Amino acid sequence: MKILGIESSCDETAAAVVEDGRKVLSNIIATSLEEHKLYGGVVPEIASRRHAECISGVVEEALKGANCTMADIDAVAVTYAPGLIGSLLVGVNFAKSLAFASNTPLVPVHHLRGHIASNYLSGNVEPPFLCLVVSGGHSHIVAVKSYTEVEVIGRTRDDAAGEALDKAGRTLGLAYPGGVSIDKLSPEGNENAFEFPHPKVSTSVYDYSFSGLKTKVINYVHNASQKGESVNTADLAASFQKAVVDCLLSNLELAAKDFGYKKIVIAGGVSANSKLRAEAEKMCKNNGWSLSIPELKYCGDNAAMIASQGYYEYKNGTVAAESLNAYATMPIDNPEF
Repeated sequence: MKILGIESSCDETAAAVVEDGRKVLSNIIATSLEEHKLYGGVVPEIASRRHAECISGVVEEALKGANCTMADIDAVAVTYAPGLIGSLLVGVNFAKSLAFASNTPLVPVHHLRGHIASNYLSGNVEPPFLCLVVSGGHSHIVAVKSYTEVEVIGRTRDDAAGEALDKAGRTLGLAYPGGVSIDKLSPEGNENAFEFPHPKVSTSVYDYSFSGLKTKVINYVHNASQKGESVNTADLAASFQKAVVDCLLSNLELAAKDFGYKKIVIAGGVSANSKLRAEAEKMCKNNGWSLSIPELKYCGDNAAMIASQGYYEYKNGTVAAESLNAYATMPIDNPEF
């Protein structure tokens, strides 16, 4: 079964063809990242305009790369939530038109479920497992009970980890995306040079809070500036990254022990972070757990992960009507469309 996936939730316009949820036949991505670097972050209007300009060509290239036509496609899977609403609407409306014109089933895919499915492309992992979904906009601990049934155990109550890393990078004067720049610079610094708290959240022992850590970076920089002192950027970057990773993994480890999971999965854009990958391997080795992390090419937003999850959603009977809309926010454990 061949699924055409379409992804446009942020600044990547992507299309892919995946067979039986696991075999990637093509995976095409066009990004407007360089334009957004000029502004230090994603500009929604620019992103949606570039999606409109690129999406037809990207889908055509994905079909060509898979040596397919629409006659070979069993279903069209598209990200419909969550994300930048203008960007999502471009992908959803294109997918709806394409599905209607080719008389092909339309499958709505939740973006975070797609990130989880990126692990299906990189290995033989199968549910059930415990997944840390960590990106610029989301930080969740999710119990994945089946390919289409998930339960949120913990989540951030303010900033997401990726968002905090990006904003800290901007405060330190690093190039956008700040999280990537921090990851590159951190090996040059002393990760124990600056102290950071481990925030506790009253809602749940598994929940996260990163706003305080981000504010701590800002305070370090501002206090030094007021005193006419300089801050060792590499040391502060390394210390902050260590604090974020420690928070992410300590809650994940606690949840795994409390709920009895021995199969651990990490997904989302921040899963590309080298410190997170290395420390997760240590954690799982110490506990005798298995660990699955996507290949780097599947960590960021891509359409192969959407096609993969779309395959399992379609097998589960999830098909959207022509009235499918896009949504900026949508819970991963109780999605509606």
